[in-house]
Amino acid sequence: MGDAKSRFDWPVRIYYEDTDAGGVVYYANYLKFFERARTEFLRALGFEQDQLKAQEGIIFAVRSVRVEYIKPARFNDLLVITCSPSACRHASLDFFQQIFLRGETLLCQGWFCIACLDAVSLRPRPIPESLRKVLHE
Repeated sequence: MGDAKSRFDWPVRIYYEDTDAGGVVYYANYLKFFERARTEFLRALGFEQDQLKAQEGIIFAVRSVRVEYIKPARFNDLLVITCSPSACRHASLDFFQQIFLRGETLLCQGWFCIACLDAVSLRPRPIPESLRKVLHE
């Protein structure tokens, strides 16, 4: 995990609603873009989060995050959000993610620990073997 093969790219266009009064992307929206890219990454692997909840009884929740804001994104910019899994432990996944302007200029990057939880009790649960297997391929 963590090599160039495991990097997933997801394009995002910045809309007016994504910006603040200064015309730049509001800082919390970067977290939304990262979240959506992780969801699309799982979808590309064949895992829908609503199906994981219904069939496996699990959900994912952000346990910790560290984000570095480097340069601002602005209205109508075309961004590429990357998603690279870096570790798969018993009940959590680590991701390194970046946001690039037109796929070239680094704007933001983040490190995320995502916990796998029981959908009812919200206690830690093992990552399903089917997902673990795909992540290790």
